[in-house]
Amino acid sequence: MKSDFQFKFGKTKKLTAVLGLVLDGSKLDGVVLKRTNGALQLLQSFSVTLSLDPLTAAPELVGREIRNQLDAAGVRERDCAVAVPLKWALTAHAELPPLPDADTASLLQLEAERGFPCDPATLRISDSRSVLTADKKNVLLAGIPTTQLAALEQILIAAKLKPASFALAISALQSPADETSNGVLAFAIGENQVSLQITAGGGVAALRAFEGAVENENGRRTLHADVVARETRITLGQLPAELRATVKRIRIFGAREVATQLADELELRFEPQGFSVEVVTAYAPDEFGVTLPVGATLSAAFSLAARALIPQKPAFEFLPPKPTLLELLAKRYSSGRLRTAGSIVAVVVLLIGGLFLFQQFQLWRLNSQWSKMSARVGELEKIQDNIRQYRPWYDDTFHSLTILHQLTLAFPETGVVTAKTIDIREDGSVSCSGNAQDNPSLLAMQAKLNRTPGVSDLHLTQVRGKAPMQFTFEFKYGGANAN
Repeated sequence: MKSDFQFKFGKTKKLTAVLGLVLDGSKLDGVVLKRTNGALQLLQSFSVTLSLDPLTAAPELVGREIRNQLDAAGVRERDCAVAVPLKWALTAHAELPPLPDADTASLLQLEAERGFPCDPATLRISDSRSVLTADKKNVLLAGIPTTQLAALEQILIAAKLKPASFALAISALQSPADETSNGVLAFAIGENQVSLQITAGGGVAALRAFEGAVENENGRRTLHADVVARETRITLGQLPAELRATVKRIRIFGAREVATQLADELELRFEPQGFSVEVVTAYAPDEFGVTLPVGATLSAAFSLAARALIPQKPAFEFLPPKPTLLELLAKRYSSGRLRTAGSIVAVVVLLIGGLFLFQQFQLWRLNSQWSKMSARVGELEKIQDNIRQYRPWYDDTFHSLTILHQLTLAFPETGVVTAKTIDIREDGSVSCSGNAQDNPSLLAMQAKLNRTPGVSDLHLTQVRGKAPMQFTFEFKYGGANAN
């Protein structure tokens, strides 16, 4: 377990000016804001297209190109708040009962190991907590691979920038810290994807990135609103009932044309269920609790910079921690030059003496804390032993629901092909019978299902009639995750 105690030089720098950067595909948006008394002042804003792909090109070359673009825009500010792509983030959910802080960290560590498809040690993890009941919370864990964050840091260093925050653009646009965010389903339409965030119970309850929902051909964006609507219904269905009941507002951020298209589609599908749909085009006067520049344009870059200057802690912070004093000393004196030997020895002696004193104090304090919490820790250990004992008997893969989900995606929404009976066996064999208006529709549905991950040995076993026609087909499902 990592200690919260670290040696630090001075206090954390309070920002008075900051550069907000949002990288969306090859598009780079930036805003420089300065805070003066109780007002924000807009110094520069720009939007450029990078020739190099930041995700594949060498970080030094990408950083140099960004620096050239900043120089061309007249940007001299070094401190920056950067939006990391939502598609980088892996998510997992956990329920949190009332526990002491130390036990909470242990429980969330167990849930991270269970919920993420990789070693949590390779991720930079942040969490947001939503209130379910008086004694229970829903926790959304979001993790980004440290290798991707390290590459992003190298790009910023090459661009002569100093990161102050790594956050999510959609959480800056719709912050769960705002009271008006409770029960909001927010969309942010980007160049190639649509981001979704659900805020409820005082925190972020869900995060999704719908890749492929936006196609960009020859500078013209095409939005697949039906895909967004379908995936949104699925995401809402996965929320705990206590949170799902509070979500009644939909807010859409993005270019007016595609945002209006998405709003029209969602109104048809969600307004009958009591949802209100809104296309957000401007900031509210009291959006950040300070006076905004006249004519401030709504953007993720502006929101990132403004929340960094308020200051307001991001819903998810992925900036790696700063090195400790010991780490800085080790790096500084790693050359082993003889002329620094005396200074190193003196520093080491002082540090060792101080650490021994601090260790004694910590032991006394921890022993005191342990005497108060040992009984509750024993109870938690019994719970964890039961979890380990009975976990093999609990299957949370939702095998049958996953198969039904894949079948639902394969069948067209127009109703030209419908299912009557579905038989799912324990060995993964599935039999489905139904009706089709014509043979091409049936073949198209079969082809789409056959491309689904996990589906194999798909074949028709019975066909009656021509138009309409009755059919029965079977396939094997290998358990690929439908999400």
